[in-house]
Amino acid sequence: MSVVPAEVLPGAVAADGGVGDEAALGPRARLWPSLAAVYRAQLSRARVARIPLLFVATFQSIGIMIMMRGVVDGGSDARSVVAGSSVLVVAYVGLNLLAQYFGQLRGSGGLDHYATLPTPAAAVVLGAAGAYASFTVPGTVVTAVFGCVLFGLPLAHLWVLAAVIPLAGAALAGLGAALGLLAPRPELATLLGQLGMSAALLLGVLPAHRMPEVVQIARDLLPSTYGVEAFARTFGEHPDWASVVGDLGVCAVVGLASLALATWAYRRAAVR
Repeated sequence: MSVVPAEVLPGAVAADGGVGDEAALGPRARLWPSLAAVYRAQLSRARVARIPLLFVATFQSIGIMIMMRGVVDGGSDARSVVAGSSVLVVAYVGLNLLAQYFGQLRGSGGLDHYATLPTPAAAVVLGAAGAYASFTVPGTVVTAVFGCVLFGLPLAHLWVLAAVIPLAGAALAGLGAALGLLAPRPELATLLGQLGMSAALLLGVLPAHRMPEVVQIARDLLPSTYGVEAFARTFGEHPDWASVVGDLGVCAVVGLASLALATWAYRRAAVR
């Protein structure tokens, strides 16, 4: 048997006064580099698997607007239909698909892989949510342009989507991730994601003033509502930009809260 000097072993340090120092540990992974790595990995993974579903989300929203065109002529109702259908693309991907993804990840034991990595929980949640939300950009823009042409609405303020998509996407993606991580079974996560998307469809696309008061209260509790309202306000001749900023601010606050909830749910699920 050969003898190897202790000083050449990996992680070994020289003893001083008979007391050995602990081996130095590697630096902890920082949040932003970890988030970027998770985002790139999720974006690459979802590129093939999720693009067909993005087409489904876009065609679904366009089909709803075509159907509503026979009922709604114009005015505030048309603004609600176009804004709600556009944000529905974000809800389909960010809420529905992300709930399914994290539900399947938890059910298959995939969270164990992330738990062994020196990656902060927030980086995993934010990276996955950001990757899924990124796929909503082309579908949302196409839906909005098609809706404006269909209902004769102005295209001048479509740039506001640059704020609506990430803020509403953060709120819905955080909620979808939390539902997937808190659901005890993948099937239940899928069900909750689809129910959430259905709520975004019914409460976001249909004009608010035509709903019963109880339903209007439920609509105010849905995170996507404020993204819909912010976008719908920009179709007016003289948009109330203070109200637009206020609605987007609510989206931002809800987004931070839902992503924090999803991060807590991830930590809770990863240690079980």
